[in-house]
Amino acid sequence: KQGQPKLKTVQGVVTSFCGDYGVIDESIYFSCDVVTGNEPLKVGQRVNAVVEEDTALYGLKAVEVDIVPHGAGPSDAGTKLLVGCITSISEGTVYISDDIYFSLDIVSEDFVPYQGDWLDIEYSDEPGISNIKAISAKHTRWDHAEEVCITSFRARNGVIHNNIFFTLDSVKLPPGYQPQVFDTVDVVMVESSHFCYIWRAVSITPAQKSPGSPDDGGPGRLERKWQSQIL
Repeated sequence: KQGQPKLKTVQGVVTSFCGDYGVIDESIYFSCDVVTGNEPLKVGQRVNAVVEEDTALYGLKAVEVDIVPHGAGPSDAGTKLLVGCITSISEGTVYISDDIYFSLDIVSEDFVPYQGDWLDIEYSDEPGISNIKAISAKHTRWDHAEEVCITSFRARNGVIHNNIFFTLDSVKLPPGYQPQVFDTVDVVMVESSHFCYIWRAVSITPAQKSPGSPDDGGPGRLERKWQSQIL
């Protein structure tokens, strides 16, 4: 339901731990008070985590962390899910970190990733090109908004409705359309971290006004019609 946190369960490895805080897979933050059991955590330990979006940190945090028993090896666990943020893309390779990377070919065909995008990565512990073997990757979340206004645009980057980042380097536009400030548009977006924004527009289309709708001569209606879906 709208307003309730969106939770998912992932399995990963503790990549850093200091004091009362730690990080899983270099992308999911947690505090020691959400760790179950009495066994102390350490770097390299495998855990199951219930994860939600942290709007204050513009990232992900774990609300519950369970240590995976030592007897549960890769053959028992099968494929796992890693939630990661793209740090760079170079020569057909997507990098989550220096140690976690994979071929662009495994990303969903209907999605062109960009630096800052959050991905759900299905992987196994079998030897691969990095310390995991990535099987598939897709955007963590997507949304769409109708009849929202372009509030800023400079050079090749802009912002829609003051909270959706876009760049001409990675966005689909109708033939002949060039975004302008005050344009009223329909937007498809994915979860992505850029400065203080947590969404990136992947498609921008000029909004079609309904027949008989009033034209106030201003920047356009800012009424939004949202539909969310977690894939």
